[in-house]
Amino acid sequence: MCILAAGTAGERPRPGNGRCWMREGTGASAKRDEEEGRNGAGRRIGQQGGSRNQGGGQQGTTQGSPQADRDSAVPARLPSLTGLRWIAAFAVFGFHVLHTPRLAGDGAGRAVLEVLFGAGATGVPFFFVLSGLVLTWSARPGDRAAAFWRRRAARVVPSHVLVWIGVLAVLVVTARPERPGPVLAGLVLLQSWVPDPAYYFAVNTPAWSLSCEIAFYAAFPLLLRALRRVPAHRLWTVAAAAYALIWLVPLASLPMPLDLGYWFVWILPVTRALEFLLGMTLALMIRAGRWHGPGLLASSALALGAYLTQPLVWDRWGWVAWMSGPLALLVAAAATADLRGRRSPLRAAWLVALGEVSFAFYLVHQPVLRFGARVVPQAPVLPAVGMLLAATVAAWLLHRLAERPLERLLAGRRPLRRPSVQESSTQERADRPDDPAQAGAQG
Repeated sequence: MCILAAGTAGERPRPGNGRCWMREGTGASAKRDEEEGRNGAGRRIGQQGGSRNQGGGQQGTTQGSPQADRDSAVPARLPSLTGLRWIAAFAVFGFHVLHTPRLAGDGAGRAVLEVLFGAGATGVPFFFVLSGLVLTWSARPGDRAAAFWRRRAARVVPSHVLVWIGVLAVLVVTARPERPGPVLAGLVLLQSWVPDPAYYFAVNTPAWSLSCEIAFYAAFPLLLRALRRVPAHRLWTVAAAAYALIWLVPLASLPMPLDLGYWFVWILPVTRALEFLLGMTLALMIRAGRWHGPGLLASSALALGAYLTQPLVWDRWGWVAWMSGPLALLVAAAATADLRGRRSPLRAAWLVALGEVSFAFYLVHQPVLRFGARVVPQAPVLPAVGMLLAATVAAWLLHRLAERPLERLLAGRRPLRRPSVQESSTQERADRPDDPAQAGAQG
């Protein structure tokens, strides 16, 4: 889940350093939803004239109509988004390697890491946008808010708690205990509401973005109902407004001291919700056939260009705003490529497989770096590669032995096998992949 991470041991992202990650949705978490709703939504998450039913049709649309036929033909899964999740998680890993002195080294090696991973924390904005898109894409017709919240909690909370307790135990054993206040705030994922790095970076640093994701989940039913009341041809105005506000947030932080401004721009769930809202709007635009953005190749080139030039941008714009637009285009292009059956290297089997464990990887990678750096010899590259492998194995074990079984138990139904970020559009499933966030960090 994201998604999520700010510098190692709470280091602040710098103009050339990027930011952090999340999964999902959450993260990282992935699901699917339906068209926009012009006439308002009911009291349930998916209750809307523009929502799909579980047979792939549309509520309020006569079966066999052109609209219903078009809906039923929409692919159920968007594996390119799962592949992107791993790339985002790996970028966050590299960002944390860069800010671990014993691993990054000096000289030419560090210079290369600066170029490759200086903006690696952009995994967080990516996962926040992704989380909004996939949750909206996969929202269930007739689903109640309580059921949605239960599934989201089952997806995100167990792994977070297990890793949190594990990291805390290591801190206690190594005589580096945290204060009770930050420990408890982080355990219940409220740490990002406190403008103090001793809170939002406590114990397992990347978990601050899960705190944002939980806030997004809380607001999602109301946001979705409101967005479905927007006519399809007006959705672009909502997306443009959200994007404009993302750029205005750093300006609003100008009167604040740097530390408070950093929290306001980068950590606070209220301001980060704009990326989530942007992703939600993109999903409705795609569903309504109103998305006409650049293709996957052009979007990838734009995102790469923004990534490499981020160190040149004013830091408060560079933290979020600079990458949010290109990342939104990339997410929409990847989803559209899958929907239209176009070629996408992001659907490679190995990349999708890694994407499936990206939320667990996001949770464990920073503790692996943090504690592993104390025992490995100081050298560039090789120790970091070893820790990448160790974190990947740990993530796979967490995913297979804890995340999926506990999700199945707590969600109340058997979760779906996740070959992609999305899940079936033709069946009522009890759980969804993320995002992150996730989005799902992670999501």
